[in-house]
Amino acid sequence: MSEKGRDAEAEYFARIDRENKEKLAQQVASERDQAEAERLRALHAQRCGKCGGQLAPQLFRGVEIDVCAGCGAVLLDPGELQQLAGQDHTGVVSSLAAFFGGLRR
Repeated sequence: MSEKGRDAEAEYFARIDRENKEKLAQQVASERDQAEAERLRALHAQRCGKCGGQLAPQLFRGVEIDVCAGCGAVLLDPGELQQLAGQDHTGVVSSLAAFFGGLRR
């Protein structure tokens, strides 16, 4: 095999090796990010965003809401504000829901 052929072959295998290493690095980073997201989800599950206290479900006007045992903060799941407010003729509740819903994106 000529010198030029060996150089082309070495370059080909170096490129394949580099691509495989990049794919592996991306996969490891993705798995690490997923593990971190799961750790944070488990750490914050059923916890108050204000004080970190334990949230307990409580029935309020027929809607199950989450109330912090420590500070009394209330966490409403999507749609619960509309259920509690009932028919909104002024558009205030729907405006608030749209505003806060838009922040999550």
